[in-house]
Amino acid sequence: MSSVKVAVRVRPFNSREKARNAKLIIEMQDKTTRISNPASGKRNAFTYDCSFWSHEEREDFATQDLVYAEMGQEMLTHAFDGYNVCIFAYGQTGAGKSYSMMGTPTDKGIIPKMCAELFERIGANTDPDLSFSVEVSYMEIYNEKVRDLLNPRSQGNLRVREHPVLGPYVEDLSKLVVSSFDDVNLLMDEGNKARTVAATNMNEESSRSHGVFTLVFTQTTTLNTLSTEKVSKISLVDLAGSERADSTGATGARLKEGANINKSLTTLGKVISALAEASSADPKKKKKTADFIPSRDSVLTW
Repeated sequence: MSSVKVAVRVRPFNSREKARNAKLIIEMQDKTTRISNPASGKRNAFTYDCSFWSHEEREDFATQDLVYAEMGQEMLTHAFDGYNVCIFAYGQTGAGKSYSMMGTPTDKGIIPKMCAELFERIGANTDPDLSFSVEVSYMEIYNEKVRDLLNPRSQGNLRVREHPVLGPYVEDLSKLVVSSFDDVNLLMDEGNKARTVAATNMNEESSRSHGVFTLVFTQTTTLNTLSTEKVSKISLVDLAGSERADSTGATGARLKEGANINKSLTTLGKVISALAEASSADPKKKKKTADFIPSRDSVLTW
């Protein structure tokens, strides 16, 4: 299995698109997504690990359950194997990222479904020598400043530090121990209420910040008097959407937010591109300078 898995999802038209009589230019079949140019009629095909059709009901309609089964369950299995995993939703503002990641109270997304299954698997454990611990943190990155969503008194601008062994971390970020999905769900709801959202011309409830929900999952095995720990970090990220100021009608604070959102997403793209180039480079060919990964250009990629 590849260490990176990429999926694309198409949502139904929203009220704005229906009012403008928008034309559907996307087709999906199996893993292939085809996009038509309305002006020329030319079609371009792209192949992903998964292409999820959620535009309208049909035989291959991708429900929240299907999206989680394809993208979430495998990541959870890797976490139980001791690997760090990350899922993030990336796309234009109003594309449906928050719906796919968080969902609604009646149609939950990847994050609550993964948390629920995590505790289901823990509850199914029958090994008396194996115990589990789960810690939760939830933060937002707003205008390149970090704010703790689980601490009501947090005013933002927590500092990102780098540990010589553990790597980057957020100083003074709350980490709360949870023992059930109900505990997680309560914290998730409190964090979502504290997230920064605002209305734009393209999205009535536009996320104006990147939300990072993190689970630190520890498995402890005790044999006689010797204990060993296996620690996994599960990062679930609901990114704010890229946007154009003329389309969103952003001015003042909304314009500044959009500029910072685009800056961090551009940096994320550069980091992914640099990592991809470094991993595919011929190791036999030596470079004069080491590969530079611009991860510190934004708080999001630090």
